[in-house]
Formats: sequence, structure tokens, C-alpha cells
Amino acid sequence: MDALTDLFAQAQQWLFEAVVQPLAVWAGLSNILEMAYEGTGWLLVGLIQIAVMLVLLAPMERLWPVAPVHDRAAVRVDVIYTLLHRLGLFKLGMFFTLDALFEQGLGWLRAQGLPTWHLDQVWPGVSDHGLVSFVIYLVVFDFINYLIHRAQHQSDRWWALHALHHAQRDMSMWTDNRNHLLDSVLTSLIFSAVAALIGVGPGQFVALIALGQLSESFQHANLRCWFGPWGERLWVSPRFHRRHHSIGIGHESLQHNRTVLGGCNFGVLLPWWDMLFGTANFELRYDPTGIRDQVEQGRDYGSSFWAQQWLGILRLMGRA
Repeated sequence: MDALTDLFAQAQQWLFEAVVQPLAVWAGLSNILEMAYEGTGWLLVGLIQIAVMLVLLAPMERLWPVAPVHDRAAVRVDVIYTLLHRLGLFKLGMFFTLDALFEQGLGWLRAQGLPTWHLDQVWPGVSDHGLVSFVIYLVVFDFINYLIHRAQHQSDRWWALHALHHAQRDMSMWTDNRNHLLDSVLTSLIFSAVAALIGVGPGQFVALIALGQLSESFQHANLRCWFGPWGERLWVSPRFHRRHHSIGIGHESLQHNRTVLGGCNFGVLLPWWDMLFGTANFELRYDPTGIRDQVEQGRDYGSSFWAQQWLGILRLMGRA
């Protein structure tokens, strides 16, 4: 772990000095070089993730696809979402818009006596073992992710935004970041707040998000893959998550003979929460993906990036 950390730090330093720092100085942003260095870490993580996707996941999709791709233009739009998020452009936008307000709010809470609490120090000696500490924070973050994901499916307003993610009929390794920007802003603020409140270090936070993103790219891949009876209950597989995206199954529930928001398989990394709260579906099936009203009623969720964003706002306002 130490060797990998050192190697990453060296690569980050080189990328910062060779590319990011000269660009920041040229743009007149010398006053934020410290933040630019942190952003370089996110950029490097994104480049590594995209390289893994292209080298490993893309060939796997070609060899073992669930279904043929019918709308390659829709997949290309998903690539835009991936580049926007994985290369740090979304985080850059957050920095210039909401980051200062977030820091002010956190500072106000600290001034009111909110203590600095480190979850991994609750058990003596745990914080001295980096891997154990990382696993603890990963489990906590995944539980928060599960709660957020269920809320996205059970709140009409939040679903109005999150529906964009489920409207992809041709799921692929690029689909993970296909989210409405307002949805991404909200979830990003929640995770940043949780990280600050439970004492996640900056390096740990980057590693947690990076591992989650790469795993989610794999889970969304157009890949006929499952982990077996036991493995399916340890980590979310492409089969498990595709069930969540299945038309009329993954985001709907039948209550009192009527269909309501709900669904199954909300786990992001770990299926444990679905098993614990009764929302797991382990059927070994690979169904078509999308949203019922999109298929049966022809509801438009947008074909281009900006159309998808605009229609999401209209849905949120109850006008689409």
C-alpha cells in the first residue's frame, strides 16, 4: 500500500508540475495552486480509471455482451458524462460555485463546537492500520450510498432527476456517470459532509471514491457476468445491478395492486444492505433496461446532454 501511495504521489507531482501548474499560472489562478494540486490527484485517478475501462472492460463487453447496442449515439453521450466526472471537470465546477459556501458552513459548525471526530479511532489501534481504516470507511460510505439510492427511488422529486440514469436502454461501462447535474451536486455535497464529519482524510476520500467509481463502471457494463451464489452476496455484480435497471422491476414496486416507486438491488458496492432490508433480488436474469413509461408511452428523456439536463429540470417542476 505504501509503495502504491508513493508511486501515485510521484505521478501526481509530475502531472502537476508538467501540466496543471503552468496552465493555472497562465490562467491567472496562481492563488489556488494548492487546490489545483488536489485537483491533479482527481485528474490522475480519472485517467487511470479510463485506461482500465478501455483496456479491460471494453474487450470484456465485446466478448460477453448481454445485448447488442442499438443506439450508439446514446452511448456516446454517456462518454461525455464520464469524461466530465472522471477528469475532474465536475469537481472544478463545484469548486468555483459551491465549495466556498460548503467550507463556510462547515467552519460555522466547527465554531459552534462541532468536534472533529474520527470514526477509525473509536477502536484503539485501528487508525494505525491503513487498510483496516479504509475498509471501515468504505462500509460506512456504502451504507450512506444505499440510503441515498433508495431515497432517489422513493422520492418523486428526486426520482425526477435520477430517472435520467435509468433511461439508458443500452447500458455500458460508460453509464455510471449518466446523472443529472443537480443530482450529482446533491450527492456530492452529502458525501463531502459525511467525509468531513467522520474524519475521512483527503487521500482516503479520493481512494474511496475512485474504487467506487471503477467498480460501478464494471457493474453497469454490457456484460453477461455474475459472481456465483456466494460471490453475489459479497460484492455487487453486473448481473445484480442490471436487475436494478430492468424495465418495471428495478425501480418499481407493487403495493395494494398499484405500481409505486421502489424497486430492488439498491446496493452500490455491497449487496449486504439489500439483504438486510429485504430489497435484494438474486434472480439469474438479464432483462432489457430502461423505464416503463419510456417504453410503453414513449416518454422523452432526451437524446443529447443538454436535452437530458433540461428535461430533468422540467420533470422536477412537474412540467414534463
